[in-house]
Amino acid sequence: MNIELRQPVRAQRTRYGIVDCDVHPRLKLEDFRPYLSNQWASHLQTYGLRPRHGFAKTYPMPKITPLASRRDAWPPNGGPPGSDLPFMREQLLDLYDMDFGILNPLAPSGQGDQNPDFSAAMTFAANEIQLAQWTSHEKRLKASVVVSYENPEDARAEIKRRAGHNDFAQVLMLSRTAEAHGRRRYWPIYEAAVEAGLPVGIHVFGYGGWPLTNSGWPSFYIEEMTEHATGQAAVVASMIFEGLFEQYRDLKIVLIESGFGWLPALGWRLDKHWARMRDEVPHVKRPPSEYIREHFWVSTQPMEEAEDPEHVIDAMRWIGFDRILFASDYPHWDFDDPFTALPPALTEEQRRMIYAGNAKKLYGLAQ
Repeated sequence: MNIELRQPVRAQRTRYGIVDCDVHPRLKLEDFRPYLSNQWASHLQTYGLRPRHGFAKTYPMPKITPLASRRDAWPPNGGPPGSDLPFMREQLLDLYDMDFGILNPLAPSGQGDQNPDFSAAMTFAANEIQLAQWTSHEKRLKASVVVSYENPEDARAEIKRRAGHNDFAQVLMLSRTAEAHGRRRYWPIYEAAVEAGLPVGIHVFGYGGWPLTNSGWPSFYIEEMTEHATGQAAVVASMIFEGLFEQYRDLKIVLIESGFGWLPALGWRLDKHWARMRDEVPHVKRPPSEYIREHFWVSTQPMEEAEDPEHVIDAMRWIGFDRILFASDYPHWDFDDPFTALPPALTEEQRRMIYAGNAKKLYGLAQ
């Protein structure tokens, strides 16, 4: 359905309010120059980005969808999808009468670059760009604190720099890091996030230098898409068994763009193994499923679709309707339309919670 056809139904379909927790602004490399020192601007021009990944010279996405984007998302005035604020307003914020959108900048951002100092300089610039080009012109948009997560002390400093700034809603990491997310090398990031009162969003993708599967690089993009769930499952298990949530009891984690149908089964499996092997991890004081329900939130996109729709509702009920956040993934090809994204069997109250209420509470957004 195009924009013109949506207009008559907009008023009746957006009565819940909407907070979109996964909006992707496209930061262009030329936008970084004003926020980089001469040293790092020269480095970027001469050597470019060097992620920890062998798959670094092309895009891990279908060739039929350049930049993994909707075909109608290319701005009429030029530039890549997600790079034009007025066009984003037209296609997303205004069309769906959204209350807020959370910006999650992906590459290029400098996250995970091989050179830790360059990574810190790039992530600082990415945050400045979000403020200068996006949130200062559109108060419905909230930025994420992009951090050089492979250099946690620099990441900690960047979080402290942005702490208390109303335009930042969360700290952003990616799911493919050099080591498991629960390892103590990353704890300074989580500590700084807790001190700043910010959730930590873990978005899929990233360049950790490791294959996504446990037996090498996948052959097809469909495998990459499927393995996002297993990658996030490893994030959850690592954080719990490393004792992260006993150390930082106010830490909030948002799992972004990995679905959620897999989470109940993971909780059951972790509980079973913990019951039999808990002496190995005495620092884990409670069943893993309790940590999941207390410390993790999930985004709807891309939501699983079961043969029996009630099975999806069962998964949502296990996770908790207060832990589910709406996300569209704009402007990407698998964009979820707010008008049709949620199961029709949900109650009015459940819809209000998922569309906006949960996110406003988590991110401290004005009602």
